[in-house]
Formats: sequence, C-alpha cells, structure tokens
Amino acid sequence: MTEAPSNRRTDGQATRERILEAAGELFAADGYAQTTAKAIADRAEVSLTLINYHFDGREGLYRAVLIEAHRRLGKLSDLRDLAESELPPTAKLRVLIYGLVRPATKRQPGWHINVLAREIFAPSANFPVLFEAEVPPKLAIIKQILSDITAIPADDPALVRCVISVLAPCSMLLVAARGAPGPLDEVRRMPREAIINHLHTYALAGLEAIAREHALRQPPRSNRVSAAKQRGRSRPIGSKN
Repeated sequence: MTEAPSNRRTDGQATRERILEAAGELFAADGYAQTTAKAIADRAEVSLTLINYHFDGREGLYRAVLIEAHRRLGKLSDLRDLAESELPPTAKLRVLIYGLVRPATKRQPGWHINVLAREIFAPSANFPVLFEAEVPPKLAIIKQILSDITAIPADDPALVRCVISVLAPCSMLLVAARGAPGPLDEVRRMPREAIINHLHTYALAGLEAIAREHALRQPPRSNRVSAAKQRGRSRPIGSKN
C-alpha cells in the first residue's frame, strides 16, 4: 500500500520530463509558433491530456521549457557553490566564463541553447518568465563576484554595466548561429582554453579600468567620515539611528 503512490509519482515525473524534452527539441528546431501540442505529444508518445495535466497547455509547457533551458545553461545551486567557495574572485570569474564558453564550443550544444537563442533574437510574450524565475538570483551572485573584484558596491549602476560587458561576448558565442561564415564561427573553432584565457584577460582589464574610474569619483575617506558625523549631529535629539 505504501509503494503505489511513490511509483505513481515516479512515473508522473518521468512522463513530465519526457514531455519537456520532446518540447524542447521541437521548440529549438521549429520555434514556438510552428510547434503544435499534437506534435509534442506524438514525439513524447503521450496523450494531449497529459500535456494539459502537467503544464496547463502548450503555453505553460513553453514557459517550463524556457526555465529548464536557462537552468541547463547554469544551475543556481552551482553558482551559489561557486560564490561560497574559497577561490579568489578573479578565479570565480574564470569559472563563470568557462561555463558559457564550454557549451558555445561544443559541436552539438543541446536544444536549450537554440531555445534561448530564439528568445534572445526574437523574444516571445513568454520571455519575461525568465526574469521572474531564473535571472534575478543568478544575476545577484554574478554582481557580487564582480563587486568583489572591483570594490564597486553591488547596487551601483556601474556594476550592471560591468555584468553586460563581461557576459555579452560569451553570450554571443553561445547563441549566434552555427556554421555561418564570420568571426564568431572562426572563434568557436579555436582551442577552448585560448578563448577562455582571452575573454578572462579582457574582462579583468576592463573591470580594472572601471574600478579605477569608480574609485576616482569617490570622495576621500576622511571626507566621507566627516559627512557621516555631520549627518549624525544634524539629527533631532531623541531620534533613532
């Protein structure tokens, strides 16, 4: 009596994963608009009822595929482990770059890359789901790593620009069409270690320059301390900190 519910849950999870995989492959190949729920059901060898049961229809399935695609690109748990590791911040940055360059230089990168590429170059109405579910916590960790490198506060607008500057070249290698002649495909054919070394060195040089520029804009520490003391004196008596 106690084993049956467990078996049903296992079978249900396996069915859900099979549907998700079939949908990811079809959405990657043909796009959301051209992929029918029936085609997905046929590929996954399930009934349309099960797609509705697990995902509330084709749109809900596509949103789940987008989330899964982003997770396959980089798990939040892996990012947290990296952030909490004993590696120096510059080494953490190298790991981040490696995580993007590795799938970009694979001959068969996986359906998740093609799904994300389609959304980046032609966003659908479902694209915002990534910024509701996946992007914010990952972005916060990446910003903290760059903050540790530059000493720029994580909430400073300059750090958001740094994130874009560091990740954009990696992302272009990742999502740009494969096989088309041009510099991106030429770079992909280069040794992976050479690409990682270049992007890491280039990113660090840019971060160092932005860090210097940011430091020059900050008032001397003595002035900041004096200003803080002055603000403290100006509070009404009895006011709370």
